[in-house]
Amino acid sequence: MRSSRWHAAGNVYLLTEEPLDAERARAGVGDADGILQVLGAGDDWIELLIWNADGSRAEMSGNGTRIAARWLSDRTGAATVRVVVGPRTVTSRVGTDSIAQHLGAVRVVGRENVGGYDVTLVDVGNPHAVVTADPGEVVTIGPALETHPRFPERTNVQVVRIEGPGRVTARGWERGVGGTQSSGTSAVAIAAATTGEGMTAVRFPGGELTVEIVGGKATLIGPAERVAG
Repeated sequence: MRSSRWHAAGNVYLLTEEPLDAERARAGVGDADGILQVLGAGDDWIELLIWNADGSRAEMSGNGTRIAARWLSDRTGAATVRVVVGPRTVTSRVGTDSIAQHLGAVRVVGRENVGGYDVTLVDVGNPHAVVTADPGEVVTIGPALETHPRFPERTNVQVVRIEGPGRVTARGWERGVGGTQSSGTSAVAIAAATTGEGMTAVRFPGGELTVEIVGGKATLIGPAERVAG
């Protein structure tokens, strides 16, 4: 598979224009977190399929769509890129060091006790379960919740420590991938679950992402760059 290698705050994706199916995606991902398959592109738009490391498909990826926006902007010079993933379109403003993405509606679904954990359920176009605890516990909490019967389609999991108003340290466990260095939609889910409206800085092992929620709609700000080699 011909591809280029990218990362967004440590979250690594391969990007390819070749056709893929689940078996080929699973075989070709290597040590990356997933694959971005380009279905089509113009001067200022790109349509994607997003493959997880296990060959399943993701409904959305904040980091993945940011990488796609950077990839297209580097090719065409577009300052604003529309990234289409299924029914959602993410509009991205591409800057020199960071990209601001309008991810659209984010919704706190509710709070429940699941498997003995107090969980805040959040919909960011994909499912999330946010737990307040020591982020290091993600290696236990993540797999326990991802495959819990409460989530028949599985879920993404975030374990967070609130450092102060609008400041959070977190680690994520992504459905179909496992632990990752960061996650864009996870940052949005964390912001919705902990701060709500306003600005939140979410620090992951791979770097910091900024989320602003206004009127129930999220803007995600962070880097994306090609990995040399």
